[in-house]
Amino acid sequence: MTDVPETIRVSRLPSGLTVVTERMDRVETVSFGAYVAAGTRNETAAENGVSHFLEHMAFKGTERRTAAGIAEEIEAVGGHINAYTAREQTAYYVKVLKEDTDLGADIIGDILTHSTFERDELERERGVILQEIGQANDTPDDIIFDHFQETAYPGQPMGRPVLGTEDLIRAMPREALTGYMRRHYTTANTVVAAAGNLDHDHVVDLVQRHFADLPGAAVPQAEAGLYAGGEFREARDLDQVHIVLGFPSVAYADPEYYPTMLLSTLLGGGMSSRLFQEVREKRGLVYSVYSFTAPAMDGGLFGIYAGTGESEAAELMPVTLAELRRVQHDVTEVELARARAQVKAGLLMSLESTGSRCEQIARQIQVFGRVIPTAETVAKLNAVTIGGVQRAAAKLFRSAPTLAALGPAGRVPSLPSIAERLAA
Repeated sequence: MTDVPETIRVSRLPSGLTVVTERMDRVETVSFGAYVAAGTRNETAAENGVSHFLEHMAFKGTERRTAAGIAEEIEAVGGHINAYTAREQTAYYVKVLKEDTDLGADIIGDILTHSTFERDELERERGVILQEIGQANDTPDDIIFDHFQETAYPGQPMGRPVLGTEDLIRAMPREALTGYMRRHYTTANTVVAAAGNLDHDHVVDLVQRHFADLPGAAVPQAEAGLYAGGEFREARDLDQVHIVLGFPSVAYADPEYYPTMLLSTLLGGGMSSRLFQEVREKRGLVYSVYSFTAPAMDGGLFGIYAGTGESEAAELMPVTLAELRRVQHDVTEVELARARAQVKAGLLMSLESTGSRCEQIARQIQVFGRVIPTAETVAKLNAVTIGGVQRAAAKLFRSAPTLAALGPAGRVPSLPSIAERLAA
């Protein structure tokens, strides 16, 4: 195991809160964030969408600041503030000049511990979220992934949409937000991270001051994700059919994580990838095609997205499936080296961004309980062999698939037909 650089420090506070920082002396900024290990998979069916609703409401006023005041105060120093909700995490973060670190910590701590959820602001934001849901529903290459996720994990938190549904958001009371926040926004469930031109001890002092009112209650256990797979089709009057084909994949800590990552990259991770070259460049069947991995704490998904015309859909799937079969026994050293270089370059380039590093070290603490040194990650990437990639492919593509298709999908083969071709 590689040693963590001296520039990275971790402190576990008596309150139960974890603080992790990375000092980057050659930059003039600091990214500071609070990362809560709670997202869509922590919601009940009746409160689906509450994590995302709560993220929106955090910027709508505290006991000391109005909604406008939060935006004005951070932008008065040229800083940026934002948040996002995912299936296993909700994040709140700022990026400021190094001399404004105190202000950034103050604001993030304030919105996590003293948000007021005023009813007028809540109703306005409810309308904003309903607009967001409507926009997602009108964006087929966006909403197809919700259908894919729901089909892979039917009737489970892991399968529900991050935004929630229109009916649930319209009916969601203020008490649902405050209760969820009280249960999940706790010291044991939150990592505060910072990266940039900073002093670790000073950041710890700021966290102790501004997060003192974060509760320390035990966190409810998230429901395990049980992959089922299946088929979803919805006919829409669109110019293209949007398709996601996927399979059960590996968790973050799985030994197959790195072979699977490199498999995704060489299969559909760039312009030189197999799917891009075979499907788009040689045959002109699509404008967009790519593969992706979506790891989680206890499993994950591997998927391939393509958008194609109605007449091209019949040819697209056999070509794609042929590549999924071929990669199980035919991988070259050249393309593996190219995929490895792409992943390593992305990793090393991210080290130059305070925002990327802030998010990475927080997530690593939550997933692994420690910061993973870059050298350790590079060593694991370098250790991946052709055999490892082929074994990962065989395990993935011989498992039960999930198919989601939206648009003029009449020529997209059925799921049993796809499974039969993959087993051949």
